[in-house]
Amino acid sequence: MNAVILLFIAGIILLVFEVITPGAVLGVLGGLAMLGGCLLAFSEFGVAGGLIATATALGILGVALFFEFVVLPKTRLGKKMFLQRTMEGPSQPPLASADEVVGQSCEALTTLAPSGYVSLNGKRYEAFSQSGLVEQGEALRVIGVDNFRLIVTKAQ
Repeated sequence: MNAVILLFIAGIILLVFEVITPGAVLGVLGGLAMLGGCLLAFSEFGVAGGLIATATALGILGVALFFEFVVLPKTRLGKKMFLQRTMEGPSQPPLASADEVVGQSCEALTTLAPSGYVSLNGKRYEAFSQSGLVEQGEALRVIGVDNFRLIVTKAQ
């Protein structure tokens, strides 16, 4: 009986520390300790004792999850630990519209093998070369716009 109780206490302590430390290692170890307590209860006390231990473990897990995801975020400590705001906006500058850039000349800022960067009207764009390898400084022509890059070819 003492081993079952000790495993449950160790599991609870590990679950508590899981809330305040990053990663899932302590939570997994706590769950394994409680599982070990349940298995030990099945072996020592039979089916009835094992079911009581399993129900207790699931109850403790439910209370821990409720505390972590419902109660804790509303506390002063939880507000420091959980994200409260989001930032809106694109992660990259907007790509030029196809109408504005198709047919224009640009210059390779990096080697395009076949992807790299080009300079178009003083702005830097990611580009894909349909001509294959393009050396830095070569003159190119924009022939299309992909999702996040310009499609270029060697200027003729």
